[in-house]
Amino acid sequence: MHKLKKFYYNSRILRSIRLRIFLLVLTAGILPCLILSFSLPRGYESRIVNARASEVQTQLRVLSNQLISSDYFHNTDNEIINTELTQIASFYDGRVLVIDDTLRVIRDTFAVSEGKTIVSEDVVRCLSQPGTEAVSRYVPEDRYIEVILPVRQTPSLQETEYAASGAEAGTAQTQGVLLVSVSTESIEAAVSSLERFALLLGAVLSLIVFAAALIVPGILLIPFDKLTKVISDVSSGFSTEPVKVDDYIETQRISDAFGEVVTRMRTLDESRQEFVTNVSHELKTPMTSMKVLADSLLSDPDTPAETYREFLSDIDTEIDRENRIIEELLNVSRLENKKAAMNISQVNINEFLETILKNIRPLAAKRDIELTLVSEREVIAEVDEVKLGMVFRNLIDNAVKYNKEHGKVIVTVNSDHKNFYVSVRDTGIGIPEESFPNIYERFYRVDKSRSRQIGGTGLGLSIAKASVLLHKGSISLESEPDVGTVFHVTIPLNYVA
Repeated sequence: MHKLKKFYYNSRILRSIRLRIFLLVLTAGILPCLILSFSLPRGYESRIVNARASEVQTQLRVLSNQLISSDYFHNTDNEIINTELTQIASFYDGRVLVIDDTLRVIRDTFAVSEGKTIVSEDVVRCLSQPGTEAVSRYVPEDRYIEVILPVRQTPSLQETEYAASGAEAGTAQTQGVLLVSVSTESIEAAVSSLERFALLLGAVLSLIVFAAALIVPGILLIPFDKLTKVISDVSSGFSTEPVKVDDYIETQRISDAFGEVVTRMRTLDESRQEFVTNVSHELKTPMTSMKVLADSLLSDPDTPAETYREFLSDIDTEIDRENRIIEELLNVSRLENKKAAMNISQVNINEFLETILKNIRPLAAKRDIELTLVSEREVIAEVDEVKLGMVFRNLIDNAVKYNKEHGKVIVTVNSDHKNFYVSVRDTGIGIPEESFPNIYERFYRVDKSRSRQIGGTGLGLSIAKASVLLHKGSISLESEPDVGTVFHVTIPLNYVA
């Protein structure tokens, strides 16, 4: 089975939709042609045999009345009847036997079996069972139709002519049987001719179907070929036009999906370009400052010790700033690796959040921003403490940085039997609604000038979302400009790898 799958996936022809459409059209077309070629002659043969048998039965019923009226079973020298029997046998290229009620052949148009007794199940049934009508049987291997018709006296004749015999009135008496063998050579010839015609017709139709099976896949797949070319042009950079192939619902869906991917890739590319500019600026600024400070110290050998300490302190600050930027870049790289190791342990989320607020309070105090933790209930969860710390440090840090003077940040924690919920609410500048789809993009910043002044890199929310996703959780926001923002984080209480 594995080898078959490998062969299938390595074969471009077997995986081609053109081949599948070709086989579908070919099967749907050839199958009716084959059925027509074989069923048409057989159906025609069945109908014509039934018609011939019915025709013979009609002739025999007429003859049966003549046999009774002429009392043929007691006098076989009737020339008129014998002539009619011979004509019927000649017309149908067959043989007619007249059999009396003792199973004796009293007339044979072949003059072979006269006087002999015939023991046939159908003949006996016609004689012994008054309700039996005509019996017909087709023997294709011997090329004849056999028709057996009981010769019965009608009740009216019985009452008028044979009342003296003591027979009960109102019943029919079977005097004998007419057995006719009809040749089917003419039918076989007609069927053979029809078979040749059906085979020729089937062959012609099969050729037409085969040609259609070759042409139809190409016609049906034109929109997909067009879509492939358009996507290839966009991917190669030859075109920047939106991908739009609306011939089929399927091609329209693919076009829309690819358009979304292209839009996302272009947004990401723009974000990366912006990131390069921002990071270059962020890294260059402290490097320039350190270079100036170092040059100042080197250019004046008589610089006082206090100035040395001040300059070295400034250099140390700039190095810390460089380290922070580099650390955030490394965090993004680690978190975006879906195989990142998770160090899961049971953590008291209330105490965990209180520790984070304690570390951020000095920064909040500089702008007189009040930090409050509201614990609806105690929450113990299985989480990666380091990665989860990145989530709430970034959210709370942003809530402080982008808040107004004398503002508030309220962190609320709650849970149910399945998840725990943390919301971070601030009274800051808010986020415009049009920025919601991009807020978690790497390097995206709503207010670029303010972010640069604050010193952000645009990586915080990207880090936060990546950490939440590693915990199989979700993050969402509500925001109104100049009113504030609320981030909602939902994470399962029990981690499932």
